Amino acid sequence: MTHTEREEQHMRTSTGRRRGRTAAAAVMAGVLALTAAACGDDGSGSTGDEGSGKGEITFWDNNGGPRTAVWKEIIEDFEAANKDIEVTYVPIPITDVQSKYDTAIAGGGLPDVGGVGTAYLAGIVAQNALEPVGERIGDSALKGRLVESMVEGVKAAGGRGDEMYAVPTSANNGTLWYRTDLFEAAGLAAPTTWDAFYTAAGKLTDAEKNAFGYTIRGGAGSVAQALDAMYGQSGITAFWKGDRTTVNDPANVAALEKYVRLYKKATPEADVNNDFAKMVAQWDSGTIGMLSHNLGSYQDHVKALGEEKFAGIPNPTGPGGVRVQVSNPVDGLGLFKASRNKAAAWKFIEFAASHASNSKWNEAAGAIPANTEAAKDAWINESEPTKLAARSLTDGSTKIVQLPYYLPDWNSVTKADNEPEFQKVLLGRTTPKAFLDQLADDLNEAQAEWKQQNK
Repeated sequence: MTHTEREEQHMRTSTGRRRGRTAAAAVMAGVLALTAAACGDDGSGSTGDEGSGKGEITFWDNNGGPRTAVWKEIIEDFEAANKDIEVTYVPIPITDVQSKYDTAIAGGGLPDVGGVGTAYLAGIVAQNALEPVGERIGDSALKGRLVESMVEGVKAAGGRGDEMYAVPTSANNGTLWYRTDLFEAAGLAAPTTWDAFYTAAGKLTDAEKNAFGYTIRGGAGSVAQALDAMYGQSGITAFWKGDRTTVNDPANVAALEKYVRLYKKATPEADVNNDFAKMVAQWDSGTIGMLSHNLGSYQDHVKALGEEKFAGIPNPTGPGGVRVQVSNPVDGLGLFKASRNKAAAWKFIEFAASHASNSKWNEAAGAIPANTEAAKDAWINESEPTKLAARSLTDGSTKIVQLPYYLPDWNSVTKADNEPEFQKVLLGRTTPKAFLDQLADDLNEAQAEWKQQNK
């Protein structure tokens, strides 16, 4: 196939994907409009009610399972302090939460309060399902007590100017976990630079002994991790250059080419299908030198390896000793517009985001607190990976590439549309450049559509 034929095939494929996404969005908009008109009180069309501030409320945990225990503690504390309010806890697996919200918006049954991450916040806001919370924060004990960078992240992700549609509770951070025992045995220093990272990946690999230097994410979540590796190496600090994305900048293409060459040479072959759960389990139970994940897997590593055999550091530094990383989603709590007891629901949100509760939750999760008082608590310094992550985000040593979570198409573009394409890159069925050109086309169109809709 000639270069021109390949380009024409890419254009036909990309156009078809965009048309399919646009058509699906139009159908969904029609369904939502009809459903809201039909059921009123339960869908996105309901304005709900402040209620009495007493009685029952329902809370959806957007990471049910891993965070169930700590949420039950917080709920018990809340109910002890608010004896006239009862919280019904519903754990939603993190992989299902977005579809659960979309289904409930269309068909009814939204909770009063729900965990909402900035990665999918814009889609819920676009369906008018969330109550603005800016004024409530201004009139509450949370005023001036939320980390400003997380507040700005939530505002940006909502896509509606300075209005907030969630109260931030935590932020995660990209972390390079490495096996200190394996590094010490090989005479390697910590992989604090990208050059050191690639050297270690090669030196720690002995496929015959089932030992590998790195585990690469090829399944769900692969595109986000690839973006982090690309921008970290290229040193590019802006996602947009005018109205065009920088994802397919030549420096990013070169970075991705180097990164994917690790597959099967310094990584297990099974990585092509690994999501974060499989990847973390594989690292915890094997002899793999390095793992790129976030602070959320810290407790898993402690249970599997003990604190002596591993360490976690912020992403490696690139050109000129500068660390560049893509933004991590900010987690938060949303107040749903359809709630019939917003006063009680807000009391729960305010309690959960308070100093004591926010500190308790983030210590259990190994994440960075959104409450400024909680961010000063002693446990932050006792957890080395969290301390380093918090410092890297506040001392000016890290440049953050803000991902456009505000795009309603962000998740479909970076997950459903392009995760299978990234697997093709790993398998050698397409090139990193073709993959990034296609991703860029999708993102550029999504940005243009968003701008048109928000004129």
